[in-house]
Amino acid sequence: MKFIGSEKLIYAFSPDNPPAASVDLDELFLVDCPDCYSGQIRSSGDLRPNIDTSIMDASTGPISVSGIRAGETIKVRVHDLFLAESGVMVTAPGLGPLGEFISEPDTKIIRIEKGLAVFSDTIRLPLTPMIGVLGVAPAEGSVHCAIPGDHGGNMDTKDIRPGNSVYFTSFVDGANLALADFHACMGDGELSGTGIEIAGKALLSVSKVPGVKIRTPVIETPSEFMVVVSGEDFAAVSKRAVKESVDLISSYHGISLADGYRLLSATCDLRISQIVNEKITLRMVIPKSILGELPKSA
Repeated sequence: MKFIGSEKLIYAFSPDNPPAASVDLDELFLVDCPDCYSGQIRSSGDLRPNIDTSIMDASTGPISVSGIRAGETIKVRVHDLFLAESGVMVTAPGLGPLGEFISEPDTKIIRIEKGLAVFSDTIRLPLTPMIGVLGVAPAEGSVHCAIPGDHGGNMDTKDIRPGNSVYFTSFVDGANLALADFHACMGDGELSGTGIEIAGKALLSVSKVPGVKIRTPVIETPSEFMVVVSGEDFAAVSKRAVKESVDLISSYHGISLADGYRLLSATCDLRISQIVNEKITLRMVIPKSILGELPKSA
């Protein structure tokens, strides 16, 4: 099995980044990834205000996928995640929606033992491992790994986890995939500004999806599709998530936009992925009873 080490890092998604590694279609490969702080926080004495935030969310890659051309759609399968022995959660003034109530920075190291996160002597949390940063190179420009967008990036969506897949448009030949920012546990919103941030390894594969065209990342679970949209304004992001989803539903069933809109309103859920990055991320959750597969383009 191919192993891609975490010495091959990028700090921004860009078409100008040369591939650090390549994989074949449908090949299983293992990717080693740093935590979101690039290993700068190792003890309770290491505080968020004292680290270099410019290298946060540094991502392993880019990984070129053989046989993928610009404009094609890829499906990234998350087969498994292997977490480090401990993670970290920080607080600091201004971090998250309650940052105004935090007067001093604080760091908590959280051990991982027997499938549980040891939050305290009396509180142990079942692990819900997921990937925070996963994306492809944009068509142009440079997007810091901490920022989400149509290319993916720092979506911080808890459903990017083992057993699920993420679809992306490949904007460049080879897609140039990169990833990092694992969480041992994280709730919707990432509300304190962090999940349990942790290093680890991801077992992935990438396949080509002929005939499917998408404009934003889409997550597939065993029972749902999730249309992921990021942007600066909640109203605009939610409107786009609705529109992209209605277009998929209407195309799949061959019905009008109005009927697709009605179906969405009757059956789908709008969920918050994260509200703490430079751009927020929402996802529209569509049951497979309504959208059985991503529709082929006309």
